[in-house]
Amino acid sequence: MTNLLHRADRLRADRTPFVLATVVRAERPTSAKAGDRALVLPDGTMEGFVGGTCAESTVRLQGLRLLETGESTLLRITPDSEGPDDRPGAEGLLTVANPCLSGGTLEIFLEAMIPAPLVFVHGEAPVARALVEVARAIGWDSSAQGPIPLDASAVVVASHGRDEGEILTAAVKAGVPYIALVASRKRAAAVLSELDVPDGRIHAPAGLDIGARTPAEIALSVLAEIISARPRQTAPPPGRVMLPLIEKPSAVQTAKDPVCNMDVAVVPDALHYQHEGTVYYFCGTGCRRAFADDPSRYL
Repeated sequence: MTNLLHRADRLRADRTPFVLATVVRAERPTSAKAGDRALVLPDGTMEGFVGGTCAESTVRLQGLRLLETGESTLLRITPDSEGPDDRPGAEGLLTVANPCLSGGTLEIFLEAMIPAPLVFVHGEAPVARALVEVARAIGWDSSAQGPIPLDASAVVVASHGRDEGEILTAAVKAGVPYIALVASRKRAAAVLSELDVPDGRIHAPAGLDIGARTPAEIALSVLAEIISARPRQTAPPPGRVMLPLIEKPSAVQTAKDPVCNMDVAVVPDALHYQHEGTVYYFCGTGCRRAFADDPSRYL
């Protein structure tokens, strides 16, 4: 368990999103116990233990879905066909009926650990320093050195002429959601006229028009614009999961277990079996064994 928590700390330091799954209640004869934990990574990999393969399959799929919304929930996995989340007052509780469980019910708290938005600031002017300070004050991460981070939510250039075009062009090519140039309207127009980028892709001048004058006020207006332009998160569409602050969907999909009809995340670690050129996915070893013994029964 200590190693697992150390692993979670390393993931946070590397700005890797993950879900921490903690068993809070277990009814016999489940193999998991209260306090057991596991990590669900964006590629579907699971580290730790929260039950057998059937429970693990459900935790993996729901964990990947939570990485899309950034929310947390209490997951109840039960062999019964009906769960208490159908009743009023069950907000925050997700019940999944898994007929493949060996028995008992598991309640697992799934906590999405999403990296804070990262603002990359280019420049050493007072506005640039203020941007770093204000971003950290609201709980965001900020960087002002090195190349543009792959998961940057925003790139703000406040260098007063130094390497402006190079950084702005690199940010556009990297697909950074928000890109801005701190400059007067006249100079911003001159800089943009020399760049081969789509119109409207770069916010110039940067920030909302709130009458800002001091570096701190300008920084506040820029961060306010970033927040206002940020896409709102929604529930993930079936079969897809997207990493927070990254617009491109990942390759994660879902498939139906042909034996029990459970949804299974199609990831490298998922249980699968190939039959007549088609790959089938399963929630647990029992379903895979049953299918392998007589595929025609389930097709």
